[in-house]
Amino acid sequence: RRLAETEESTVDAALAVGFESTSAFHENFNRIQHLRPGEYRALARKDAFVLRLPEDYRPQEMLAYVGRDEESETERRNGSRFAKALTLDGRPAVLELEIARGRARCRVDSGAAPSSRAMSRAHRVALHMLGLQTDPGPFERRIRRVAGASRLVRGRLGLRVPLTADPFEGLVWAVVGQQVNLAFAMTVRRRLIALASRRGRAGMRPHPTPAEVARLEPSDLLALQFSNRKAEYLIDLSRAVRSHELPLDELARGSATRAERTLSGFRGVGPWSANYVMMRGFGFADCLPVGDSGLVASLQEFFGLDRRPDADETRECMQPFRPWRSLACLHFWKRLGDPT
Repeated sequence: RRLAETEESTVDAALAVGFESTSAFHENFNRIQHLRPGEYRALARKDAFVLRLPEDYRPQEMLAYVGRDEESETERRNGSRFAKALTLDGRPAVLELEIARGRARCRVDSGAAPSSRAMSRAHRVALHMLGLQTDPGPFERRIRRVAGASRLVRGRLGLRVPLTADPFEGLVWAVVGQQVNLAFAMTVRRRLIALASRRGRAGMRPHPTPAEVARLEPSDLLALQFSNRKAEYLIDLSRAVRSHELPLDELARGSATRAERTLSGFRGVGPWSANYVMMRGFGFADCLPVGDSGLVASLQEFFGLDRRPDADETRECMQPFRPWRSLACLHFWKRLGDPT
């Protein structure tokens, strides 16, 4: 915030937030933000930036994940490029990304010069969707010491958990995806976006905001093939987010215990949904969506079980992967499509 909103020097900003040396500040800033401090400050004057990617980054898997819905009007993939429709400065915009030679080149198309705040958000969305908030190194080093477990990551070293653009988008995915297959969930999500969001730049639609979904009635969603309960859950949750009764951004910055307790206090958010939001909406490292059908199928295969594990058995199977169960879950999901 100091770099983006004040004129103080980089050295003064580093000292003010507690760093004792500028070298430590630069090293940590670059590792977390994938930009140098001066490059981050320059966001206020530009509509583009370039993120340096880790050496072990796996672009094809990330591109496949963010572009898995080929009919989406909110995300669009074309080879090594993808675009994400956003609302920035109150206007529809598109964040365009191209990954090549260890860099992610990002540009904001909004029809006008974006503000410093808008560029900061675009930078944050890029970090989230590219999974750059996840460091797989500690998990991969730990798993090599667990007997029989290293085969879980074989051929996938460097895999990271991609996040939704913001926590509310993760919450919508969690409700839409409850007890249905992925293809149907994507279809219903597209219908919701078409109903609640306006078309913007490049013919794309930003994901609807909590206020846009809160204006709907359950009957509007029933026409989109939502069940009665899901329609009520989604609208009630959207209204709670809009009124700050459910403070998603605040929960994402706090403890996992508080986040799970708060989310689970709302109708329609069970253990699976709460952990899905915490994993893909907040970026928490140690989430376990108990009851996920893909996870239990993969656990059964991996551990050679004679039946799919129940909730307690799932927790027992995942115990060796703490405190990185979010990343372990992603590897187990990936195994489902692994021909080996």
